[in-house]
Amino acid sequence: MRFSNTILALLLLSSSICSAIADSPQAKPNIIFIMADDLGYGELGCYGQTLIQTPNIDRLAAQGIRFTQAYAGSTVCAPSRGILMTGLHNGHAPVRDNVPHYPSYLRDEDVTIAELLKQAGYHCGGIGKWSLGDPDTEGRPTNQGFDDWLGYLNQDHAHYYYPEYLDEGEAKRLLPGNAKSKKHYSHDLMTDWALRFIRESQTQPFFFYAAYTIPHYANSAEDPTQFPVPSDAPYEGRDWTQAEKNYAAMISLLDSDVGRIVALTRELDIRDNTLIIFTSDNGPWGGASLERFHSSGTLRGSKRSLYEGGIRVPFIASWPGMIPPNRVSQEVISFWDMLPTLAEVAGVPAPKSIDGNSVWRALKGQALRQTHPYLYWDYGHCRARYDQAVRLSDWKGIRQGPESDIQLYNMQSDMQERNNVADQHPGVVQKIAEIMQTAATPSERYPIGNIYGGQPIWKPTWTYERY
Repeated sequence: MRFSNTILALLLLSSSICSAIADSPQAKPNIIFIMADDLGYGELGCYGQTLIQTPNIDRLAAQGIRFTQAYAGSTVCAPSRGILMTGLHNGHAPVRDNVPHYPSYLRDEDVTIAELLKQAGYHCGGIGKWSLGDPDTEGRPTNQGFDDWLGYLNQDHAHYYYPEYLDEGEAKRLLPGNAKSKKHYSHDLMTDWALRFIRESQTQPFFFYAAYTIPHYANSAEDPTQFPVPSDAPYEGRDWTQAEKNYAAMISLLDSDVGRIVALTRELDIRDNTLIIFTSDNGPWGGASLERFHSSGTLRGSKRSLYEGGIRVPFIASWPGMIPPNRVSQEVISFWDMLPTLAEVAGVPAPKSIDGNSVWRALKGQALRQTHPYLYWDYGHCRARYDQAVRLSDWKGIRQGPESDIQLYNMQSDMQERNNVADQHPGVVQKIAEIMQTAATPSERYPIGNIYGGQPIWKPTWTYERY
């Protein structure tokens, strides 16, 4: 029996469609993206931590995939969050540093993950530290695709764990006297709000962005009461400083609330249609944790550094039935890949003029078909020194100041960045130098700074209510 050319073509088309469907996410899954603030690469049990207890996040990793070469958008919070939201790396992103302070970093013309998912029919909510636009500005989350929000729109306001108010939607949730009474710990309020949002959104596809504020800044305070935590349990009996106990307790509290979120998705019977991602916005702050807890793991550097400890972050993805359990991936992924990845998961096209690629295949434990020609970071557009870093395949180049020599490290054999081999590979150094020369495009949002030959800016152009 012979098939006609038409029938054969239809069979081939049907096979191709079935194959594409099998390789694609389920229709309209829920997406929960949880991001810690300043959590180091080595501060979770599944990444080698032995002193701080993180059983819930470790279990999430065991139920899905854990990445060993995942990179934040930047080494500090505001640009890292902006890069996550827009899919543009630090040389192109609308947000490139924490200074100079703006009332709004994002504008109406910027496209965020939430805006894309909202177009796809998602109910979008968020908690925590936004950093990309103050109240009544174009950059506020409720003008950038989020239906609702509870937390801190201003990044400096987020330093206060017992604030006098939190930003809620288009208004404020007032907490009068809280700075003194310490009645309301903001992390607890935000977690309760998160659980309510998920419960109320269970009958429709939803995107929830939990940009938690802990363990930011706690380990840097010489006075541990300056950035308190409600309890130092389960570390109250340890022979540590109080600041170290507080810091570890913050991470374990975060872990506990990740567990509560995961448990709720099971209770609501939506776990099998929910992608959960856990990560951190950049490396650890420093201070006591770097020594006591080896916060960067074996990596060199911490927050504000373009060495691996400042930009390589824990990254875990879990989705039963779609992401195989107990996987560890060495695929190189970045924050600017998240917008196109979540767009693919939601079945909506991503903007073409972005730097990110979808890494959905990597999240499923498969090899990427498309990789970046290079990864790029910089730090100091408006500071006294402008640093740059480029990852080119297994090579990593770092330049600390425009007049400095480029350091070169092999990430395959030397992820600790101990052995500078620049002199042995001048051709690679030259390629990286060329990328550094062109990867950052001048922006009118950053009109002054060392990259453009001007003077660094330090003075904020606005004020906010400080508590």
